[in-house]
Amino acid sequence: MKVAIIGAGSSGLTCIKSCNDDGLEPVCFEEEDKIGGLWRFTEEERHSSVYRSTVINTSKEMMCFSDFPIPKDFPPFMHHSKIMEYFHMYAKAFDLYKFIRFTTKVVDIRKTADFDDSGKWEVLFRELNGADPEAVKVEVYDAVMSCVGHHSEPSWPTPSFPGQDEFEGLKMHSHSYKDFKPFENKKVLIVGIGNSGGDIAVELSRHTPHVYLSTRRGAWILSRMAPGGMPVDQKFVTRFASMIPLRIFESLLFNAANKRFDHEMFGLRPQHAVTGQHPAVNDDLPHRIISGNLVVKPDVSHFTKTGVVFDDGSHLRNLDVVIFCTGYKIGFKCIDQSILPVSDNKVELYKYVFPPNLSKPTLAVIGCVQPLGAIFPLAELQARWATQVFRGKKFLPPEDVMMHHIKKKRNEMARRYYASKRHTLQVDFVSYADEIAVEVGCKPDLWWLLIRDPALALKCFFGGCTPPQFRLMGPGAWSGAKKAIEDAPRNVVNATKTRSLAKKEDAGKNEKNVYMMILVLLGVVIAIYVSFM
Repeated sequence: MKVAIIGAGSSGLTCIKSCNDDGLEPVCFEEEDKIGGLWRFTEEERHSSVYRSTVINTSKEMMCFSDFPIPKDFPPFMHHSKIMEYFHMYAKAFDLYKFIRFTTKVVDIRKTADFDDSGKWEVLFRELNGADPEAVKVEVYDAVMSCVGHHSEPSWPTPSFPGQDEFEGLKMHSHSYKDFKPFENKKVLIVGIGNSGGDIAVELSRHTPHVYLSTRRGAWILSRMAPGGMPVDQKFVTRFASMIPLRIFESLLFNAANKRFDHEMFGLRPQHAVTGQHPAVNDDLPHRIISGNLVVKPDVSHFTKTGVVFDDGSHLRNLDVVIFCTGYKIGFKCIDQSILPVSDNKVELYKYVFPPNLSKPTLAVIGCVQPLGAIFPLAELQARWATQVFRGKKFLPPEDVMMHHIKKKRNEMARRYYASKRHTLQVDFVSYADEIAVEVGCKPDLWWLLIRDPALALKCFFGGCTPPQFRLMGPGAWSGAKKAIEDAPRNVVNATKTRSLAKKEDAGKNEKNVYMMILVLLGVVIAIYVSFM
């Protein structure tokens, strides 16, 4: 069975491996000459990429592929160059390069004439370095995996601000931002306070004395680090935390965010709850504000020829640059709307993977989610499920059942998050990972583990929900999964404790004592429960 994979970024790479693992024949089409997708930095504006200083917001133990841990000497939060290094290691370890056709652009994907019987697709493409780069070639595939992500087409303010077209300074989208150099000693306004807006505002505030950050709603700003210095996702993205009622978890997260700095005092406190937005992660933003290098402003009311007027009536004159950090449109340029319709940044996908309207489930969209946590391991789980569906090992429910599931998820998100185009793909990491893992057959059975290996079961429940948990059992089980789970907390220390201290603590012994205490308490609870049965 031949599978076309569109894109050789993080999702495309794991799709190639999943196809190989399931006995399928992958062919990956990549428009660029290297792997990496969004994570491959380039100064070319046509190519959507991270900017020069980008550091990922999820820790390495939580974002790795499930059977290929990131080296312990890599920092807990990696610069994009280290992520690319990891991708190359992954591709080399599993011999993925030979399945990739570089500088090959897919221009269209069509159903074959006999699709209702065969489920096959025509893939139309151009070989950009070929003898005739404009010539379109066609090949037929049994299935297609789209791995183009959702950060390829910039989304500008709609409708545009009054007077925006008359503004004489530079207007650009964060999509085109590469580094601070063109903006030194300029007067810059950043519009939008998502992760890109916060990062760019912080970086520019170190190189120009006049940086302003405009936000309509404000935002809760989270740190990468939990108290004590451990990665915050290893503390909060756990199975235990996922079982805490949302209101209680919301209160805990609010206290953690506001204890770090008072959001009202900094002019950032929004009306929505901490869990009502996709988190903005930024360790430096409050420091740049309190030092006067960055000024927070309300929403833009309208533009003038040389500046802007804000909703509170204040003016910003002699403005050089406006950078719109207003997100991206979800779209699939090479797939027709009749196959994969997108409306107002909403796309109908069963469990964010399969279009429900196809007579044959031979098209899968991989990595088109916005998780509260790492995306790489979720894309990997999606790929493992998709290849099983392609092979006929797993089956999808009828279309009406899938549509009901899609509407239910959409309504749940609408009740929780404020209305925004950025909140159409939101998922909670643990619950979504488990949902797809059930489909794959690799969700860890913690009750079984509690009997066979109590310490490991407790790590899986109370510790960070690391990707190797989905290699403990079921299809694709990996013998190294247990060690990878156990090593995760120590690997953080390995990368940070690079100076020898006079007094050495037995961290491993302390950790064992904690788990033994938890085990004893659990035993007491079970004993009390049994005695009252």
